[in-house]
Amino acid sequence: MEFNTHMQAALSAARAAAKRGEIPVGAVIVDPKGHVIATAGNRTRELNDPTAHAEILAIRAACAVVGSERLLGHALYVTLEPCAMCAAAISAARIARLYYGASDPKSGGVGQGARVFSHPQCHHAPEVYDGIAAAESEAYLRAFFAARR
Repeated sequence: MEFNTHMQAALSAARAAAKRGEIPVGAVIVDPKGHVIATAGNRTRELNDPTAHAEILAIRAACAVVGSERLLGHALYVTLEPCAMCAAAISAARIARLYYGASDPKSGGVGQGARVFSHPQCHHAPEVYDGIAAAESEAYLRAFFAARR
């Protein structure tokens, strides 16, 4: 099977989040056949909800589409390394593969910091692929924060 990245769709969701004044993080969930079933960008400020990260919103939408709390065989593409909260949600949803762009040394929960998937208490760890469109993801984040300084 040929690898097809859906990171451009996640980057598009990140750009839309930035236009709404949100931190530019976008996420896309793809079903086992390779179809995008959910797309989301950060909405923490808009919804006054600290849990409204792109990954959480995409997981909620995808679960509604499939009619289950489990996303077996699904893949998540996200522009920034998930935080510990999002990593726990990815595990709970049983997402099969995680692809992320930029690493997050400050708040990351996968390859940095908490490393949620490596804990013995973690019931499910997806396959993890980092660095997908990392330079583009990092550029959006840098530009967003530079404009606010």
